Amino acid sequence: MRLKFTKMHGLGNDFVMVDAITQRVKLSPEKIRALGDRHTGIGCDQILVVEAPRNPDMDFRYRIYNADGSEVENCGNGARCFARFVRDRRLTSKDSILVETAAGILQLNVQDRDQVSVDMGAPILEPQEIPFDADIQAETYPLDVGGEVYNVGAVSMGNPHAVLLVEDVDTAPVDALGAAIECHPRFPQKVNVGFLQIEDRTRARLRVFERGVGETRACGTGACAAMVSARLRDLVDEELQIQLPGGTLTIHWPGPGEPVTMTGPATAVYHGQIVL
Repeated sequence: MRLKFTKMHGLGNDFVMVDAITQRVKLSPEKIRALGDRHTGIGCDQILVVEAPRNPDMDFRYRIYNADGSEVENCGNGARCFARFVRDRRLTSKDSILVETAAGILQLNVQDRDQVSVDMGAPILEPQEIPFDADIQAETYPLDVGGEVYNVGAVSMGNPHAVLLVEDVDTAPVDALGAAIECHPRFPQKVNVGFLQIEDRTRARLRVFERGVGETRACGTGACAAMVSARLRDLVDEELQIQLPGGTLTIHWPGPGEPVTMTGPATAVYHGQIVL
């Protein structure tokens, strides 16, 4: 199979974008892993497959796969790249795009200077829906990891996130602790782990250990979850600039029951084709 693709990134979180509307695409987990391999394939954090919508009121549907072959529900940086991809490939001329995902419907708004704003929907805080093993909903939960207890926020932005407050993200044990929490039995579908440093009520820094990927340069849903967790603790205002290793995202959230809006860049790197 000869597959046309576009390599893109959102703040360094990189993607292989595949148009499954104008070409026939059949990707097994093995082929997804081959595409994602940084040594023998194209190399990426995730593969995004663009499909025709099932719902006639939607513009597109897309599916998201980690480089290890597993399918996931949502990806904020991927959503922004998706919006620019369908515009750049002339699959649509709309500035406002409605998309079906495994996590529900997203509204994407293409702005100037490669900026895309995404309505990520309202965060899910009920433990059973995240999913997270807890009896009642709370701002934070004690989590025993190897005999040491950490207070974490638990939020779903269509995919599960644990958020830890740290004094300094540069010295936080992201790899070791992130891997331990990712597979914690209280998160039955595993979890993305955010390490959040609050600078003031409008600025923060974040590193994210992504489920099935490891630490990435940016995580859009992770930034949204971090904002929600911090705001529930009354640590930040309703608009927050979050600096990730790859750059800065602007996150806006008025409060419970309201949607989270994320704004940031999406960049095309190159187009190509590969034989699988």
